[in-house]
Amino acid sequence: MTIKVDLSKYDNTWFNPGKNITVRFTWYFVNMLFFKTLFPFSSIFKARLLNIFGAKIGKGVIIKPNVNIKYPWHLEIGDYCWIGEGVWIDNLALIKLGNNVVLSQGSYLLTGSHNYKKKSFDLVLGKIAIGDGVWLGAKSIVCPGVICKSHSVLSAGSVATTDLELYSVYQGNPAILKRKRVIA
Repeated sequence: MTIKVDLSKYDNTWFNPGKNITVRFTWYFVNMLFFKTLFPFSSIFKARLLNIFGAKIGKGVIIKPNVNIKYPWHLEIGDYCWIGEGVWIDNLALIKLGNNVVLSQGSYLLTGSHNYKKKSFDLVLGKIAIGDGVWLGAKSIVCPGVICKSHSVLSAGSVATTDLELYSVYQGNPAILKRKRVIA
């Protein structure tokens, strides 16, 4: 007999997103009004809002319009980072950006997935760490548990399912090492 997925068995009651329901509900509306909008609110204002909700935000951070952040209390952003239009920070677990990180348009940081080997399709979480000087190209995806080491590059449209090494350029789905990054 073949075992099949049975979503009636799915149970993520163990997962605690942090903060109470009132804070989460309030953040949902703040995110919709000030982040996931095309209106260009100032980055300083957005950084302050993120701080109020528990994020750790460095100086000189640029946050473009139409950015979606799941839970700011699971977010740390270093100094002089750029977050482009349409970026989705889906942080059920901690996402930590170093200094001088660029998240290009439409890039997606994903900390949650599911165990497809279990019939109950259990929720699986993995923290993401993005090192100093990393560039995630437009429409790239970083999967749960991945570490993008210092000055690595994930090319546009690529998917990082494993760690990216220092000063290296990755491309494809899944992303593979293409060459070393040489900065002049």
